[in-house]
Amino acid sequence: MDQTRPALRVDVRRPQRADARRNFDALLGAARDAFAAKGVGASLEDIARQAGVGIGTLYRNFPTRQDLLNAVYFGEIEELCVAAEDAAGLPPWEALTTWLHRFVGYAATKRAIWESLNREADNFQAAREAMYAAGRPLFERAQEAGEARKDIAFDDLLRMVSGLTAAGYVDQAQRDRVLTIALDGVRAR
Repeated sequence: MDQTRPALRVDVRRPQRADARRNFDALLGAARDAFAAKGVGASLEDIARQAGVGIGTLYRNFPTRQDLLNAVYFGEIEELCVAAEDAAGLPPWEALTTWLHRFVGYAATKRAIWESLNREADNFQAAREAMYAAGRPLFERAQEAGEARKDIAFDDLLRMVSGLTAAGYVDQAQRDRVLTIALDGVRAR
């Protein structure tokens, strides 16, 4: 993929020391899980405990709940961009579906914290642009290869997949099956 990803302009900076980075990443992972399961009101103490750190470490990295929410959101966008880069070398349909499976996780997290985000902020718009710039080439390549329908737009695809995240699922396997069924409608015949 020969593209330059738009820079994500965010205030959260990962620590330089390896142990501090591990704590930071553990906090983001625990927060992502907690917010997805319990919403934006999830206990910060529980998040710190789940990450294996003290509450002071959480507040050193994320002075406010909003800082943590923003970091989770922008971390998800960054992971989506990296996932697109990682999938780019796969065959067209496999690249697209691999990225869309990762997109499902992003959509579930975004749904949980949507109301807490300032969607008018420049960095939110930059994040959306970065996500589209990462995923759209995978979709277009699948279309050009004749593997994805040409009568749908990338935005249509993302809205469909996002809508799938609103449903409740018994487990991850069921969510994956439903996504596969939906993607059968995207596949060119």
